[in-house]
Amino acid sequence: MPRKPFVPGAAVVVAAALAAGLTGCTGSSSPDSDAADAKSGGAATSSPAAEPGRYQTLPEACGLPSRGVIHRMLPGDGQALSDTEAQKVYGGQADITYDTDRRVGCRWTRETTAGTRHLGLDIQRVVSYDSAVSDDDKAQAIYDKKELAAQIPSGGAGSPSPAAPSPSASKSKEKGEGVVTNDATDKGAADQGAAGKSAADQGTTGKSSAGAKGKAPSGSPSQTSDPSTDPSTDPSGSTAPRVLGDLGDAAFLNDKLVTADSGVHRDVTVVFRTSNVIVKITYDQWSTDKTMLPDSQELQDKARSLATELSDSLSE
Repeated sequence: MPRKPFVPGAAVVVAAALAAGLTGCTGSSSPDSDAADAKSGGAATSSPAAEPGRYQTLPEACGLPSRGVIHRMLPGDGQALSDTEAQKVYGGQADITYDTDRRVGCRWTRETTAGTRHLGLDIQRVVSYDSAVSDDDKAQAIYDKKELAAQIPSGGAGSPSPAAPSPSASKSKEKGEGVVTNDATDKGAADQGAAGKSAADQGTTGKSSAGAKGKAPSGSPSQTSDPSTDPSTDPSGSTAPRVLGDLGDAAFLNDKLVTADSGVHRDVTVVFRTSNVIVKITYDQWSTDKTMLPDSQELQDKARSLATELSDSLSE
C-alpha cells in the first residue's frame, strides 16, 4: 500500500490543541487565586474596626472599696461589733451575676439606733458588637441614657422644680413612693411659715420643720419634710443634683429626699464612666424620725469619696 503523505500543517494543529489543553489545565486554579485576591483586596479596602475598650475584665466588687471607706460610710452608734458581725457588715454581699467579666456588684447594710444606711455598688463593662462603634462610644450612649433618666440639669447645677406638688404627688408620698423635695414653691411657703419663729427655734431642725409643716401648701401631706432645711434644694447647686466634671470621663450626682409612712430617707447616687466601664454608687440613710433629715452634704461627700477611690483604682 502506498504511504500517506506527511502533512506538516496537521502536526501544527495537534501541537496547538495540546498547548491549549495544557493551558486549560494549568489555568484551572486561577478562579481560586482570583477569589483570594478579591478577598484580600476587600479586606484592604474595608474600613478598620472601632477600637476596643480599655477594660477586658472586671475586679471583684466587694473587695474593691477600701475597708476604711466602708467604715466611714457605715458608722455605728458606739456599740462594738464582734468579728463575725464586722465581717457581715463590712465584707458586703456580692450580687449574683451570670458573667462576672461583664457585670459585678456588692451591697452593704448597717442598722443602728440612729437609723439604717445602705451602700450599693454596680460595675458594668460595655462591649460593642458593632464594628463601626467603639466600646467607649457604646458606654457613653448607655451613660447618657442614665443621666437623662435621672433628669440631671444640663447646666451642671441643680435647679428647683417650678411648680408645687400636685395632689397626685401628695398621694404618692402618703403611699411611701419616692418624691424629690426640691420644689421652689414649697420652699417659699416653708420660709413664710418659719418667718414668725424665733432665731433659736429656726436653729433647731425639729422645731423648724414642725413650724414649716404647719404652713405647708394645701394638698401636701403632713409627713413632708421641710425643704428649707434640705441643703439639696439650694438653687446655687452646691448640693443639688448636677453633672460632675472632675470624675472619670463623664459623671453625675443625684440626691433625693423621700418621705414614707415608715420614716424619711435620703438617696444619693453617683454614676460615672471611665472608658468602657460604667460605675453606679447608691448610698442612702433611713430615719424613723421624720423631723431629723439625713444630712445631704455628708452623704454626698462620702459617696463622692468612694467614687474617686474607685475611679483611681480602675485606672491603675
